[in-house]
Amino acid sequence: MNMEVWVLWLILAAILMIGEVFSAGFFLFWFSIGAAAAGLTALMGANEIVQLVVFVVASGVLFVTGKKFANRVTKKQPPGIGADRFVGGIGIVLEEINPQANTGKVRIGQESWRADSENGEIVPAGAAVKVTRVDGTRAIVQTTQKEIK
Repeated sequence: MNMEVWVLWLILAAILMIGEVFSAGFFLFWFSIGAAAAGLTALMGANEIVQLVVFVVASGVLFVTGKKFANRVTKKQPPGIGADRFVGGIGIVLEEINPQANTGKVRIGQESWRADSENGEIVPAGAAVKVTRVDGTRAIVQTTQKEIK
């Protein structure tokens, strides 16, 4: 099978772009563009050394300059917006929180969340908890004495 080199660069660019969709931040995005640029130089007839230099330089320059853009786009939300609105909220444990068994579920208001305890302790079902922070899709909680209504 005799495949043109520029096609391989474009396949690499597509794989990196798909990888970007499944990763946090803008890390693979810049390398995807670098691979596309290298594919364009291959299409124009440049040799493999030039293609590799274009890939490394384009990816590197885009990574360094794009970091500011990525930080601005992915900046942390102010308190009280999105999932952070649950921080400080009181909930009830629906499923025992057990870090060793990787279990734990809490209800906060009308929503159910996967949960971990702040200090790694096991928290039984039915216990009242306070959300100390949200880490991705998990509520990080600590036990509280406040009653749940």
